[in-house]
Parts: sequence; C-alpha cells; structure tokens
Amino acid sequence: MRTEIKYIELKSGFSGNGPAWIGLVSFSKSGKTIYFDGKAFQSLDGTGISGNFFDPETDDEYWISGVKKDMTDRHKFGGGKVFVEKRILSDYLQIISKSELPKSDYELTEVETEKPIERINELENEKAEINEFDTDLHFKKPNELTDEEIEFVISELAEDEKNVQFNKARRSYKKKRLELEAELEKRK
Repeated sequence: MRTEIKYIELKSGFSGNGPAWIGLVSFSKSGKTIYFDGKAFQSLDGTGISGNFFDPETDDEYWISGVKKDMTDRHKFGGGKVFVEKRILSDYLQIISKSELPKSDYELTEVETEKPIERINELENEKAEINEFDTDLHFKKPNELTDEEIEFVISELAEDEKNVQFNKARRSYKKKRLELEAELEKRK
C-alpha cells in the first residue's frame, strides 16, 4: 500500500480553524480512498463545499494535501495547533528543513494505525444494497433505460438540482432531467 506524508484538516463545522494533522496516510489501490488515524477519506472529485475528501462514516469534509515546505498548510485566515504524528517527525522536519517543531503552533501526537478497510467495505455494500437501481443508470442513454429507471433517475436529479451549491452543476442536473422527462413523454 502506497504511503505519503499529508496535511489533513477537518473542514465541516469550522472556518479554517478545525483540527489538523500532519501524518502518514495510506492509499487504496485506486488512490481515491486515503486511510489515516483509523478513518477512511474518499475523494469528492471536486464536488465538495470546503473540502476535497469526505469521511464516508460521518460525511464530514476534510482538506487533504501535500505538506508545504514553508509550513503554510493552514489557510492564511485559519488558526489552531497542527498535530504532527510522532512516527514521522524526523521525515517531516527534513521536509521543512528544521531541526525541531515550533512549540507554539505544533504538537506531537499518536494516531491509530489500523486501516478500516473492512468496516468501510461493509458500509459501502450496505449503501449499494439500499439502492434499488444500479448507480450507473446516470451514465446510460435515455433510450437504454426502462420507464421505472428513468423515473428513479429523474427523482435523484431533481433532488441534486435542489441541493447543489453551484449554478453550473444545477444547470447540468436540470439539462439531464429535462432530457429524461422528454424521453418519458415520448414513450407515452
């Protein structure tokens, strides 16, 4: 399993001052899931509100990035201590070209090293079983779907359209929804 030293900050419920860590993360085979401190983080693929990854167990968003050599990992208007994993301290000090951590902004910590792969797989399987229809319905052409599948996708798109934050995404959901509604109308 590939590992890398990363900066991890909880964004949900905080404005740049959430708990933050610098630690050794592990990547899944696909690279879309990161494991750290007994948690899994899955990529939001650019759809996050303030983070680029989320915890599938809590839906909290996190910002995960490479560590910066100049130690400006936190947002310039953010604040709070950054917890540095003890086992990577010497590697981190080498990255930032320092001999010791500044005590005012950083604190050493131990983290859970067990990867929750099995727990996350069970969670994802439960979510997959809940869906009556396959998630790849969104990628099929309208004429490849049954009436029930079209109605299901329309309801999902309408919900997404209502809840999305950005207009560009809203227009995309609406366009797809209207296309499917036209296909249903054509069939009747």
